[in-house]
Amino acid sequence: MWDAPPAAAPAAAEFLPTLDMPEPADQNRLTVLLRLLMLIPQFIVVWALSVVAFFVSIVGWFGALVLGRLPDFAVTYLGGFVAYETRVNAYAMLTHDRYPPFAFQAPGYPVQVGLKPGELNRLAVFFRLILAIPAAIVQSVLLTGWWTVSFISWLVVLILGRMPRPLFEASAAIVRYRMRFQAYLLMLTAAYPKQLFGEDPAAGPAAAVPGASATRPLVLSGAGRGLLVVFILVGIAASLTSSLTGTFGTDDDNDDLSVHVTAPPAPGPVPAGS
Repeated sequence: MWDAPPAAAPAAAEFLPTLDMPEPADQNRLTVLLRLLMLIPQFIVVWALSVVAFFVSIVGWFGALVLGRLPDFAVTYLGGFVAYETRVNAYAMLTHDRYPPFAFQAPGYPVQVGLKPGELNRLAVFFRLILAIPAAIVQSVLLTGWWTVSFISWLVVLILGRMPRPLFEASAAIVRYRMRFQAYLLMLTAAYPKQLFGEDPAAGPAAAVPGASATRPLVLSGAGRGLLVVFILVGIAASLTSSLTGTFGTDDDNDDLSVHVTAPPAPGPVPAGS
């Protein structure tokens, strides 16, 4: 009688957050042209929500250590925040053309996040920030790489009036990995971010959402994987360049080299970070 709950708990705890996005379609060239200007209010809201999320996550961290799960109030706010930021990221990265609503709950919106918060390992919660460092570096490199060459992507979508499928696949993979990183960092899941390069096509149909999602499963073509690799390499190069230019500078007083410690670009939905 007591064996069933422990057997069911790991499956729920290790649920990997899902992302549903529609197939790339025609976009209004005017909204593509003005995309970042249109998103200024959203960036402000995301920043404000992230400040609150910081404090909620601190309280939630203590709660998770005591309860072995994230408290309900933290689940509600942090889950809504992750979904909201993901919708803004998807729109900013040109994957679709529908402006995100100013709301945590958006059931009719084309971009949907699936979260199933459950039981958490208290030791993993205690060391969450340390454990999240590798994934933080990966998602930072991905976002840096995408935004470094974002002008080219923007120009392609502006000219064609739609996002080419390989570019959509690579961009969706980045949006999903960022979402999964945020969900793990904020203790909304016990599952570490994974499957950056998409699912195995052979295993796809079991998790598929016929006619409703282009990203569940997310299967990347050879061109999509190639673009994702390009974003990674560009992100690494841009991060190293930024670090080196910040490390070696000239002292205006004596023209000697001085050393400054810098960090890679902070992750976020916009180039400047969140």
